[in-house]
Amino acid sequence: MSDNRRPTGLLQDGMIKPKGPVVSRDVIERFLALEDLSGTISDVLDKLGVRGVVGASILIPTLPDKRIVGPAVTVRNVPQELDPLQSVGTNENRMTEIEGINFGDDGDVLVIQGLRDTSNMGGIMATLAQRQGLAGAVVDGGVRDVGQSRRIGFPVWSRDVSPITGKWRCVTAEVNGAVNIAGIAVRPGDLVIADETGTCFVPHALIAKVLPMAEDITQKERAVMKRMEDGIAIPMLAKELFGRGG
Repeated sequence: MSDNRRPTGLLQDGMIKPKGPVVSRDVIERFLALEDLSGTISDVLDKLGVRGVVGASILIPTLPDKRIVGPAVTVRNVPQELDPLQSVGTNENRMTEIEGINFGDDGDVLVIQGLRDTSNMGGIMATLAQRQGLAGAVVDGGVRDVGQSRRIGFPVWSRDVSPITGKWRCVTAEVNGAVNIAGIAVRPGDLVIADETGTCFVPHALIAKVLPMAEDITQKERAVMKRMEDGIAIPMLAKELFGRGG
């Protein structure tokens, strides 16, 4: 564990891994200052040959006006073996995303590898995550109670929205292990960047390399916008942008 917080006792020993490395607030603020946040990071990851971007048509934001940047706290859910109706009868609720929230810190992002068409996170957990200071959640699977998460301003990016509870269908297998989000490997401490256009995952080891490259792109794009505001002719702009033409 990274501090003295106690686990809830809902998971067996060894199922909660240590948290990932921290990311400084200054670095996060510099990322948030980028204007075209996910688009810029996507371009940088392309240049580095890293596949780490999921479009907002796949992981859909509940609050499109929100943008978040923060290190990942990960939760991996798998299907329960029992039939859901059997689980209800025996009260076999083994979905414990609460443990990821328990070990989250201010500014972290909860990242859940979950089940499709099933809620892996609801309104109570969204409210608790906000109380804990988490920046938001990314769920490869379903969520529910989106009205509650919207009311409190807690942003969630999810593949599905479904009223079907995961209590009787999901088992939390691990907290702070590697997860697969829409085909992308995400590890605790990787930087999660999300806005209305998409979600980007930057491996922790590449954060220091990605940031200045992204800032350079932003500065160049601002210069182009200024040139357009000043009335540059399109043929000349095309030559500047594409290195050929008028």
